[in-house]
Amino acid sequence: MEPMQAVILGAVQGLTEFFPVSSSGHLVIFQQMMGFKEPDLLFDISVHVGTLAAIVVYFFSDIVNILKSLFLSLSSRAKGRAGHFTDMEIIDINMAWMIVAGSIPTALIGFGLQMISDILFSSLLLVGIALLITGGILLLPRWMKPEKPADAKLSIKQALLIGTVQGLAVIPGISRSGSTISVALLAGVSRDTAIRFSFLLSIPAILGALMLQLFMDSPEIGGAPGSVILIGLATSLIVGYGALSLLVKMVQKGHLYYFTPYCIFLGAVVLMA
Repeated sequence: MEPMQAVILGAVQGLTEFFPVSSSGHLVIFQQMMGFKEPDLLFDISVHVGTLAAIVVYFFSDIVNILKSLFLSLSSRAKGRAGHFTDMEIIDINMAWMIVAGSIPTALIGFGLQMISDILFSSLLLVGIALLITGGILLLPRWMKPEKPADAKLSIKQALLIGTVQGLAVIPGISRSGSTISVALLAGVSRDTAIRFSFLLSIPAILGALMLQLFMDSPEIGGAPGSVILIGLATSLIVGYGALSLLVKMVQKGHLYYFTPYCIFLGAVVLMA
Protein backbone atom coordinates (compact mmCIF):
# COMPACT_ATOMS: atom_id res chain seq x y z
CA MET A 1 0.00 0.00 0.00
CA GLU A 2 1.31 3.42 -1.00
CA PRO A 3 1.07 6.53 1.24
CA MET A 4 -1.48 8.17 -1.08
CA GLN A 5 -3.66 5.07 -0.92
CA ALA A 6 -3.41 5.25 2.87
CA VAL A 7 -4.58 8.88 2.77
CA ILE A 8 -7.52 8.01 0.52
CA LEU A 9 -8.64 5.02 2.59
CA GLY A 10 -8.10 6.95 5.84
CA ALA A 11 -10.22 9.82 4.53
CA VAL A 12 -12.90 7.40 3.33
CA GLN A 13 -13.01 5.79 6.78
CA GLY A 14 -13.08 9.18 8.52
CA LEU A 15 -15.94 10.51 6.39
CA THR A 16 -18.07 7.41 6.16
CA GLU A 17 -17.70 6.25 9.78
CA PHE A 18 -19.73 9.30 10.80
CA PHE A 19 -21.67 10.29 7.71
CA PRO A 20 -24.57 7.80 7.54
CA VAL A 21 -23.41 6.07 4.37
CA SER A 22 -21.61 2.98 5.80
CA SER A 23 -17.84 3.01 6.30
CA SER A 24 -17.49 -0.76 5.86
CA GLY A 25 -19.40 -0.64 2.57
CA HIS A 26 -17.20 2.16 1.22
CA LEU A 27 -13.98 0.47 2.34
CA VAL A 28 -15.04 -2.69 0.48
CA ILE A 29 -15.77 -0.65 -2.66
CA PHE A 30 -12.56 1.43 -2.55
CA GLN A 31 -10.30 -1.50 -1.65
CA GLN A 32 -11.64 -3.49 -4.59
CA MET A 33 -11.21 -0.46 -6.87
CA MET A 34 -7.56 -0.27 -5.75
CA GLY A 35 -7.05 -3.96 -6.41
CA PHE A 36 -6.86 -5.18 -2.80
CA LYS A 37 -8.53 -8.57 -2.72
CA GLU A 38 -8.13 -8.67 1.06
CA PRO A 39 -7.55 -5.59 3.27
CA ASP A 40 -4.38 -5.33 5.32
CA LEU A 41 -5.67 -6.11 8.82
CA LEU A 42 -3.23 -3.86 10.66
CA PHE A 43 -4.06 -0.91 8.41
CA ASP A 44 -7.79 -1.60 8.73
CA ILE A 45 -7.45 -1.57 12.52
CA SER A 46 -5.41 1.65 12.46
CA VAL A 47 -8.02 3.66 10.56
CA HIS A 48 -10.72 2.39 12.93
CA VAL A 49 -8.56 3.44 15.88
CA GLY A 50 -8.34 6.88 14.26
CA THR A 51 -12.12 7.29 14.09
CA LEU A 52 -12.47 5.87 17.61
CA ALA A 53 -10.02 8.54 18.80
CA ALA A 54 -12.13 11.19 17.03
CA ILE A 55 -15.19 10.07 19.03
CA VAL A 56 -13.25 10.13 22.31
CA VAL A 57 -11.87 13.61 21.61
CA TYR A 58 -15.26 15.03 20.55
CA PHE A 59 -17.18 13.53 23.50
CA PHE A 60 -14.31 13.71 26.00
CA SER A 61 -16.15 15.90 28.52
CA ASP A 62 -19.25 13.68 28.26
CA ILE A 63 -17.15 10.57 28.88
CA VAL A 64 -15.44 12.12 31.91
CA ASN A 65 -18.74 13.32 33.40
CA ILE A 66 -20.41 9.93 32.86
CA LEU A 67 -17.52 8.08 34.51
CA LYS A 68 -17.52 10.52 37.45
CA SER A 69 -21.26 10.20 37.96
CA LEU A 70 -21.11 6.42 37.71
CA PHE A 71 -18.26 6.29 40.24
CA LEU A 72 -20.23 8.45 42.68
CA SER A 73 -23.29 6.22 42.25
CA LEU A 74 -21.35 2.99 42.81
CA SER A 75 -19.53 4.50 45.80
CA SER A 76 -22.81 5.54 47.41
CA ARG A 77 -24.30 2.07 46.90
CA ALA A 78 -21.18 0.40 48.31
CA LYS A 79 -21.52 2.53 51.45
CA GLY A 80 -25.22 1.75 51.71
CA ARG A 81 -26.28 5.32 51.02
CA ALA A 82 -28.92 6.59 48.64
CA GLY A 83 -26.74 9.44 47.40
CA HIS A 84 -27.79 12.90 46.28
CA PHE A 85 -27.26 13.65 42.61
CA THR A 86 -27.98 16.58 40.32
CA ASP A 87 -30.35 16.14 37.39
CA MET A 88 -27.38 15.99 35.00
CA GLU A 89 -25.63 13.36 37.12
CA ILE A 90 -28.79 11.23 37.11
CA ILE A 91 -28.91 11.46 33.31
CA ASP A 92 -25.20 10.53 33.08
CA ILE A 93 -25.67 7.54 35.40
CA ASN A 94 -28.60 6.40 33.27
CA MET A 95 -26.48 6.85 30.12
CA ALA A 96 -23.71 4.67 31.57
CA TRP A 97 -26.02 1.77 32.41
CA MET A 98 -27.89 2.04 29.12
CA ILE A 99 -24.55 1.80 27.27
CA VAL A 100 -23.92 -1.46 29.15
CA ALA A 101 -27.41 -2.72 28.26
CA GLY A 102 -27.15 -1.69 24.60
CA SER A 103 -23.74 -3.33 24.26
CA ILE A 104 -25.16 -6.77 25.05
CA PRO A 105 -27.21 -7.30 21.84
CA THR A 106 -24.47 -5.55 19.85
CA ALA A 107 -21.89 -8.06 21.11
CA LEU A 108 -24.08 -11.10 20.53
CA ILE A 109 -25.13 -10.12 17.00
CA GLY A 110 -21.72 -8.75 16.06
CA PHE A 111 -19.96 -11.93 17.16
CA GLY A 112 -22.43 -14.04 15.20
CA LEU A 113 -22.01 -12.01 12.02
CA GLN A 114 -18.22 -11.97 12.46
CA MET A 115 -18.28 -15.73 11.88
CA ILE A 116 -19.44 -15.12 8.29
CA SER A 117 -17.41 -11.93 7.71
CA ASP A 118 -15.66 -13.45 4.69
CA ILE A 119 -19.03 -13.68 2.93
CA LEU A 120 -20.29 -10.28 4.13
CA PHE A 121 -17.20 -8.35 3.08
CA SER A 122 -16.66 -9.96 -0.30
CA SER A 123 -20.05 -9.32 -1.89
CA LEU A 124 -20.65 -6.05 -3.74
CA LEU A 125 -24.23 -7.25 -4.34
CA LEU A 126 -24.83 -7.29 -0.59
CA VAL A 127 -23.23 -3.85 -0.21
CA GLY A 128 -25.51 -2.43 -2.90
CA ILE A 129 -28.68 -3.83 -1.35
CA ALA A 130 -27.62 -2.69 2.14
CA LEU A 131 -26.94 0.85 0.90
CA LEU A 132 -30.48 1.02 -0.50
CA ILE A 133 -31.79 -0.12 2.88
CA THR A 134 -29.71 2.56 4.62
CA GLY A 135 -31.17 5.20 2.33
CA GLY A 136 -34.66 4.13 3.38
CA ILE A 137 -33.77 4.08 7.09
CA LEU A 138 -32.52 7.67 6.93
CA LEU A 139 -35.91 8.82 5.64
CA LEU A 140 -37.89 7.31 8.50
CA PRO A 141 -37.25 10.02 11.16
CA ARG A 142 -39.05 12.56 8.98
CA TRP A 143 -42.27 10.83 10.02
CA MET A 144 -41.28 10.11 13.62
CA LYS A 145 -43.52 10.76 16.58
CA PRO A 146 -42.91 13.85 18.76
CA GLU A 147 -39.66 13.84 20.68
CA LYS A 148 -39.43 13.45 24.43
CA PRO A 149 -37.90 16.38 26.36
CA ALA A 150 -34.19 16.86 25.65
CA ASP A 151 -33.24 15.73 29.18
CA ALA A 152 -35.36 12.56 29.13
CA LYS A 153 -33.59 9.40 30.27
CA LEU A 154 -33.26 6.38 28.04
CA SER A 155 -35.32 3.31 28.83
CA ILE A 156 -33.93 -0.22 28.85
CA LYS A 157 -36.20 -1.06 25.92
CA GLN A 158 -34.79 1.82 23.85
CA ALA A 159 -31.20 0.88 24.72
CA LEU A 160 -31.69 -2.77 23.74
CA LEU A 161 -33.39 -1.78 20.48
CA ILE A 162 -30.61 0.63 19.51
CA GLY A 163 -27.97 -1.91 20.53
CA THR A 164 -29.62 -4.54 18.33
CA VAL A 165 -29.57 -2.20 15.35
CA GLN A 166 -25.90 -1.40 16.01
CA GLY A 167 -25.12 -5.12 15.92
CA LEU A 168 -26.83 -5.51 12.54
CA ALA A 169 -24.80 -2.58 11.20
CA VAL A 170 -21.82 -4.93 11.00
CA ILE A 171 -23.28 -5.77 7.58
CA PRO A 172 -21.34 -3.63 5.04
CA GLY A 173 -23.64 -1.04 3.52
CA ILE A 174 -25.73 -0.60 6.68
CA SER A 175 -24.69 2.66 8.33
CA ARG A 176 -24.05 2.29 12.04
CA SER A 177 -24.49 5.97 12.84
CA GLY A 178 -27.43 6.44 10.49
CA SER A 179 -29.34 3.38 11.65
CA THR A 180 -28.79 3.86 15.39
CA ILE A 181 -29.66 7.57 15.33
CA SER A 182 -32.70 7.01 13.11
CA VAL A 183 -34.04 4.18 15.27
CA ALA A 184 -33.40 6.22 18.43
CA LEU A 185 -35.41 9.12 17.01
CA LEU A 186 -38.21 6.77 15.96
CA ALA A 187 -38.23 5.33 19.49
CA GLY A 188 -38.93 8.79 20.89
CA VAL A 189 -35.40 9.74 21.97
CA SER A 190 -34.51 13.43 21.69
CA ARG A 191 -31.99 14.44 19.04
CA ASP A 192 -29.24 15.42 21.49
CA THR A 193 -29.64 12.19 23.48
CA ALA A 194 -29.77 10.11 20.29
CA ILE A 195 -26.47 11.61 19.12
CA ARG A 196 -24.73 11.13 22.47
CA PHE A 197 -25.96 7.58 22.95
CA SER A 198 -25.24 6.49 19.38
CA PHE A 199 -21.60 7.50 19.48
CA LEU A 200 -20.89 6.66 23.12
CA LEU A 201 -22.42 3.22 22.49
CA SER A 202 -20.06 2.81 19.53
CA ILE A 203 -16.94 3.04 21.74
CA PRO A 204 -17.22 -0.41 23.39
CA ALA A 205 -18.51 -1.83 20.09
CA ILE A 206 -15.48 -0.61 18.14
CA LEU A 207 -13.07 -1.72 20.87
CA GLY A 208 -14.72 -5.15 21.01
CA ALA A 209 -14.65 -5.52 17.23
CA LEU A 210 -10.96 -4.60 17.07
CA MET A 211 -10.08 -7.09 19.82
CA LEU A 212 -12.11 -9.81 18.11
CA GLN A 213 -10.42 -9.02 14.81
CA LEU A 214 -6.97 -9.29 16.36
CA PHE A 215 -7.85 -12.48 18.24
CA MET A 216 -9.34 -14.25 15.20
CA ASP A 217 -7.03 -12.96 12.47
CA SER A 218 -3.70 -12.26 14.22
CA PRO A 219 -1.74 -14.76 12.07
CA GLU A 220 -2.73 -12.71 9.02
CA ILE A 221 -2.33 -9.29 10.56
CA GLY A 222 -0.49 -7.95 7.53
CA GLY A 223 2.71 -6.04 7.01
CA ALA A 224 1.94 -2.47 5.99
CA PRO A 225 4.88 -0.12 6.71
CA GLY A 226 4.68 1.86 9.95
CA SER A 227 4.59 5.16 8.06
CA VAL A 228 1.56 4.02 6.06
CA ILE A 229 -0.18 2.90 9.26
CA LEU A 230 0.41 6.30 10.88
CA ILE A 231 -0.76 8.17 7.78
CA GLY A 232 -3.99 6.20 7.68
CA LEU A 233 -4.60 6.64 11.41
CA ALA A 234 -3.92 10.40 11.39
CA THR A 235 -6.05 10.97 8.29
CA SER A 236 -9.02 9.04 9.66
CA LEU A 237 -8.78 10.91 12.99
CA ILE A 238 -8.64 14.41 11.47
CA VAL A 239 -11.22 13.80 8.74
CA GLY A 240 -13.40 11.84 11.17
CA TYR A 241 -13.48 14.64 13.74
CA GLY A 242 -14.58 17.12 11.09
CA ALA A 243 -17.24 14.73 9.75
CA LEU A 244 -18.56 14.02 13.26
CA SER A 245 -18.85 17.73 14.03
CA LEU A 246 -20.81 18.32 10.83
CA LEU A 247 -23.09 15.31 11.36
CA VAL A 248 -24.03 16.45 14.88
CA LYS A 249 -25.16 19.81 13.49
CA MET A 250 -27.15 18.12 10.71
CA VAL A 251 -28.94 15.77 13.12
CA GLN A 252 -29.78 18.65 15.43
CA LYS A 253 -31.41 20.41 12.46
CA GLY A 254 -33.27 17.26 11.39
CA HIS A 255 -31.32 16.90 8.16
CA LEU A 256 -30.21 13.28 8.44
CA TYR A 257 -32.29 12.40 5.37
CA TYR A 258 -30.00 14.57 3.22
CA PHE A 259 -27.83 11.49 2.79
CA THR A 260 -30.65 9.35 1.39
CA PRO A 261 -30.15 10.27 -2.31
CA TYR A 262 -26.45 9.46 -2.09
CA CYS A 263 -27.05 6.03 -0.50
CA ILE A 264 -29.71 5.14 -3.05
CA PHE A 265 -27.59 6.37 -5.98
CA LEU A 266 -24.46 4.53 -4.83
CA GLY A 267 -26.43 1.39 -4.03
CA ALA A 268 -27.93 1.41 -7.52
CA VAL A 269 -24.52 1.97 -9.14
CA VAL A 270 -22.98 -0.91 -7.17
CA LEU A 271 -25.84 -3.23 -8.13
CA MET A 272 -25.42 -2.35 -11.81
CA ALA A 273 -21.63 -2.71 -11.73
